[in-house]
Amino acid sequence: MIIDIHGHYTTAPKALETWRNRQIAAIGNPSERPKVSDLHISDDELRESIESNQLKLMRERGLDLTIFSPRASFMAHHIGDVEVSSTWAAICNELCFRVSQLFPDHFIPAAMLPQSPGVDTATCIPELVKCVEQYGNVAINLNPDPSGGHWTSPPLSDRYWYPVYEKMVEYDIPAMIHVSTSCNACFHTTGAHYLNADTTAFMQCLTSDLFRDFPALRFVIPHGGGAVPYHWGRFRGLAQEMKKPPLTEHLLNNVFFDTCVYHQPGVDLLTRVIPVDNILFASEMIGAVRGIDPETGHYFDDTKRYIDAAYIDAEERFKIYEGNARRVYPRLDAALKTKGR
Repeated sequence: MIIDIHGHYTTAPKALETWRNRQIAAIGNPSERPKVSDLHISDDELRESIESNQLKLMRERGLDLTIFSPRASFMAHHIGDVEVSSTWAAICNELCFRVSQLFPDHFIPAAMLPQSPGVDTATCIPELVKCVEQYGNVAINLNPDPSGGHWTSPPLSDRYWYPVYEKMVEYDIPAMIHVSTSCNACFHTTGAHYLNADTTAFMQCLTSDLFRDFPALRFVIPHGGGAVPYHWGRFRGLAQEMKKPPLTEHLLNNVFFDTCVYHQPGVDLLTRVIPVDNILFASEMIGAVRGIDPETGHYFDDTKRYIDAAYIDAEERFKIYEGNARRVYPRLDAALKTKGR
């Protein structure tokens, strides 16, 4: 089967955005804050938003299952306080869970966390626990920069993050390292901030000994790892100067990369530089890049076409499409086996 590990609910019904705008407008004026019960989205509305969008494209492209999380740019952890983020995360996670219940053969949920700049990450644990134990989430999204492009949080190696890591290890779930909207005019959200964050997260891991403390911790760095494959020699050289072990030993037991790279040369580079055991299929369809490539006549985010054309053999292609996802997301593997898949 073909498992897409990187899907976001970018097509949620308009009522969700309307409710969020009311929540933001009421910051500083609690009496105007909308109630969760004010948001009404029916199952039929959810079905329509999925069937005519993600599910339609999955069927056209031959994808079987998507790990589905809230829209990344909507996480916006820099807005409001921890109460605002907690309410918003709970709403978004419940919608993804409902989608997974309506389409159990095609979607399985991953959770956003109610992060807030400068707030103890332990405040995220109740939502994480709920999503894993009640919703069957198989992963989380972890924002290394809740400030929205100003990078005020400690690096991922800091003990600030340890409460989340401890719970990840307990539940045996990975985290996709995924920032949200940039409110810094210097960094375009999807063209700069996302890719900067991917590269930054990798370098934070490289310069630290985080995985000595958490040998079972697993990170998925999206968008092909940002600059990582293109500058693999630079990172190897820096690790050598810092007296770190070779990157295959230092990081690649714990760090993985997805295939949200939107042209054939980029995917070819990824599969030639990064060991295939560390690459997982993903498309982030109906996400940052939604148009058709005039050079190919196909959607930029139809990443299966690139994997099919890559210079890899059938066993390597199986690992990218399915095998690695089952290994990196054990709860996904268990859920599939329960259904005989």
